[in-house]
Amino acid sequence: MGNYDVVALGELLIDFTENGISEQGNPLLEANPGGAPCNVLSMLTRFGKKVAFIGKVGNDGFGNLLEKAIVEQGISAEGLKKDDEVHTTLALVLKKPDGDRDFAFYRKPGADVNLKPEEIDPELIKASRLFHFGSLSLTDEPAKSATIKALDLAHEYGKLISFDPNLREPLWPTLDDAKVQIDYGMKQADIMKISDNEIQWFTGKEDFDEGIRYLQENYPNLKLICLSMGPDGSRAYCNGLCAEAPAFLQEGTIETTGAGDTFCACMLNTVLDTGIENLDEAAMKEMLLRANAAASLVTTKKGALRVMPTVEEIAAFRKERGL
Repeated sequence: MGNYDVVALGELLIDFTENGISEQGNPLLEANPGGAPCNVLSMLTRFGKKVAFIGKVGNDGFGNLLEKAIVEQGISAEGLKKDDEVHTTLALVLKKPDGDRDFAFYRKPGADVNLKPEEIDPELIKASRLFHFGSLSLTDEPAKSATIKALDLAHEYGKLISFDPNLREPLWPTLDDAKVQIDYGMKQADIMKISDNEIQWFTGKEDFDEGIRYLQENYPNLKLICLSMGPDGSRAYCNGLCAEAPAFLQEGTIETTGAGDTFCACMLNTVLDTGIENLDEAAMKEMLLRANAAASLVTTKKGALRVMPTVEEIAAFRKERGL
């Protein structure tokens, strides 16, 4: 086992996304490898970071496809477990008329939530610089206990911890349950990426600055908070400073799957390269511009994990926009 820049834990699944209409008028669905944590890791490999994944898939055709996909992207699968009894988790992502996404999950049971605490290898977390997780491994047991164990190890070993609330309403018994677990996640982390709808829902504040103040007061452990606001760009809050950058809107956008994960990876890459304590306004603005550009590029492609933009593509896109 080598050393890793980032180890992420969570869901690895198949996203069935629309890809045309059949001769009979039925939607054609494409089996895209997905799951937020691995999307983040895939983008980090584009920056040359060494990454590993902890999670579980079914010992089935889709599980084999997912393992192959992450290894192809340069993500170590040494923490990936396979379940002989529970199938790989599936998500159906259908587009609503307004362009937003409608998620339907096949996950009760699903292999990703069957990750057990004893399947967490402490050495993998010990070998990393940063541990990243989202809320979806906290929805059900035993994955919830496995996540808590991994976080306890990350704290014990003094690792940086990153959290993505990643609210997916259909996966929670109630939104109150989601709030309890997302509160737990926020208390564990040094770094968080949160979206506009998530911060409004969680804090109950419509105004973003008020929402950020609420988070800073209640979660002083969060040293860096990045807020993604879709077409309105993004903001970063760190060291008592705030930076903002515009979105890179474009005609070529076809779906937003993976945009937040791409953004999150760019944020983590900057933290790894610069250090949280060295983030000033200029460094945060540069981080946000790169993250917004990368997120915009991924919206022009179907899927996410296999189609993350390269550093060169991001730079060319920014040059084209003069940003």
